[in-house]
Amino acid sequence: MFAAVAELERKYIDLSDKINDPDIIADNGTWRKLMKEHSDLSPIVEKYREYNETQHNIEEAKLLLEENDDEIRALAKEELSENSEKLENIANELKILLLPKDPNDDKNVIVEIRGGAGGDEANIFAGDLFRMYSRYADSKRWKVEVMSANESEMGGYREISFMIIGQGAYSRLKYESGVHRVQRVPTTESGGRIHTSTVTVAVLPEVEDVDVKLDMNDCKFDVFRASGNGGQCVNTTDSAVRLTHIPTGIVISCQDEKSQLKNKDKALKVLMSKLYDLEQQKQHDEVAAERKSQIGRGNRNERIRTYNFPQGRMTDHRVGLTLYRLESIMNGDIDEITDTLITADRAEKLAER
Repeated sequence: MFAAVAELERKYIDLSDKINDPDIIADNGTWRKLMKEHSDLSPIVEKYREYNETQHNIEEAKLLLEENDDEIRALAKEELSENSEKLENIANELKILLLPKDPNDDKNVIVEIRGGAGGDEANIFAGDLFRMYSRYADSKRWKVEVMSANESEMGGYREISFMIIGQGAYSRLKYESGVHRVQRVPTTESGGRIHTSTVTVAVLPEVEDVDVKLDMNDCKFDVFRASGNGGQCVNTTDSAVRLTHIPTGIVISCQDEKSQLKNKDKALKVLMSKLYDLEQQKQHDEVAAERKSQIGRGNRNERIRTYNFPQGRMTDHRVGLTLYRLESIMNGDIDEITDTLITADRAEKLAER
């Protein structure tokens, strides 16, 4: 491992020289590419240098153990113990940093939430999850853009699609894909009985044109009059767009923008992300046939989480995490859940190496 990291350090030094070269700085595209590569290597190199420094401190402490002074030997023994423990921790951190990075981690995300089993209560909870993710995005200073929404008469949404724009959004939200189960007494329940409903969440990375080859001859566009809130202009012009991808049968509707052109552009973004996701899911299924992935992206139909309102409890079934602070979670405080999933995912990948 350390030979490989030493090679990465040499590459890092070379990149440091290049990004300060006036000729490369003049070529903005090349400079940005090299800067990103340099930035990606930076935490690995810094940790490797910390490892070397700690190793050096251990060697110095070993030399001091040979001194005749009892006090110096005692201090050296203490320093040797502290640095040996530190060295082991740094080595483990380096292993994590060297894990292959998900190429989509830095991308924006498209989130789709749909009410499942449970009728009106499922739709209401779909609205609650949209609020949860919106508040989480606010806490990260990410931007939320609704792309399309089909509101339910009793509140919430039959389905809602929205984009979250922010650095690292996919790295934090990719674990949300799956079936979310809610247990609570619906507002429409007069007998006070607890109902169980489900909502499905899909999280897709936003993809660039270069990531997906799309033949526009395979796309059919229809325009229609937008419905729901959005102002007089939205409701009185044929600005909404319905995009059908003929080979896959994927249908996407976008009506958030007043401009038909902007809605068409958003619909295409969603389609490209869906096509990319189909290919990613196909690759995942091929791997899952040999090894059941418990975290990662998982099965889209897998129940991943339960929100029990009478007990104020949230349980993530993939990692066995249970938290009794459901109110703060529904208000967007989901970092502890995400951090636990990331740690478990890394541990699983390390075990495979």
